[in-house]
Amino acid sequence: MAPLQSFIQVSPDSDFPIQNLPWGIFSTVHNPMPRPGVAIGDYVVDMNALAAAGLLEKHVPELGEKALHIFSQSTLNAFMSLGKPAWQATRRFLQRILSADEPLLRDNAALRQKVLVQLSSVQMHLPADIGDYTDFYASKEHATNVGIMFRGKENALMPNWTHLPVGYHGRASSVVVSGTDLRRPCGQRCPVKGQPPVFGASTRLDFELEMGFLVGTGNPLGKPISMHEADDCIFGVVLLNDWSARDIQAWEYVPLGPFLGKNFGTTISPWVVTMDALEPFRCSPPVQDPKPLSYLCDDKNSGYDIRLEVEVTPVGHDTPKTVCQSNLKYMYWTLKQQLVHHTVNGCNMRTGDLCGTGTISGPTEDSFGSMLELSWTGQKDVDVGSGTTRKFLEDGDQVNLVGYCQGPDYRIGFGPCRGKVLPALL
Repeated sequence: MAPLQSFIQVSPDSDFPIQNLPWGIFSTVHNPMPRPGVAIGDYVVDMNALAAAGLLEKHVPELGEKALHIFSQSTLNAFMSLGKPAWQATRRFLQRILSADEPLLRDNAALRQKVLVQLSSVQMHLPADIGDYTDFYASKEHATNVGIMFRGKENALMPNWTHLPVGYHGRASSVVVSGTDLRRPCGQRCPVKGQPPVFGASTRLDFELEMGFLVGTGNPLGKPISMHEADDCIFGVVLLNDWSARDIQAWEYVPLGPFLGKNFGTTISPWVVTMDALEPFRCSPPVQDPKPLSYLCDDKNSGYDIRLEVEVTPVGHDTPKTVCQSNLKYMYWTLKQQLVHHTVNGCNMRTGDLCGTGTISGPTEDSFGSMLELSWTGQKDVDVGSGTTRKFLEDGDQVNLVGYCQGPDYRIGFGPCRGKVLPALL
């Protein structure tokens, strides 16, 4: 069977071939209304314009007459709430009209002019109204590294870690889209152990290489999501940088865990890659020992082979340096297990809720997903290019996360997940 090809020219290294079709919210100078779009090559399919042309109502019965209303919204929540049958039907229709052998859009110049927008001309916005944000701690390598630093090898992992996906509730209001600069946070820290704390700007600012998933359809209060239902509840995946102030975090985290050291900013990529686009890249997750309790057992390959990188561009320079290369397949607790555990007590997830994976570190030093690990809590210098080293991030440094799945002649990418450190306001 010949590979699917679009009539739109897409370079092999593009993040957005016809096999991907990620969702986002965009606006333009000529039409400043934020609205849903789908990326294809160097273009965005304006879903509002497509709905206004009557094509979705006619060809996607799962949307029907609701199509224009759904794609007039400034977030993806209305579309995500329709559920997997509607997501898949819309995806099939888009792949059909964008394919090389379908004349509906290919041969209609007036329609193409309305529907296809140059990617370089758009401004991207948060893809969803995020009601709640939960961050997990699902990478065994990361948890082990952090445990060794602060508790020693003998007590690296806490007793509960291999039995359940550990997480904490983050702050949805400070989740921002790629390209949003973030200020260095201020707070209490304790530079000298045993001495009183001081107030000031964080001196140990860090990135965290993560991915996140958006809940498409949730669950009623009191009714958990089961493992066989979880696949139908996750709409798609984004890159996620959970910026962290390690010194503020170290002083405050006992006894209740992360607070001000984490909630000042979380950056996500603007494009949401659907689970259908990721389906060819499923793989076996790491072996879980001991075997999880029955509600967390999964008989499907629920890991994903997604290559991940972190680029740092030091202040005063233009060239990014890759400081980390990791992969989602290293993550011990899968996306499905995170969602199922989150709801096992009856917690109700809602459309647009965001769950982060926690830092995704691999087995080698060059795959450690944070400066905390790369510098081994400040003991080593990290090469960030241009003859410059860092232990933690400095003002003006820019961090970009890169993620993609590599197919035989295409790649499924996420676009940028970029942010720059601004000086603290003191």
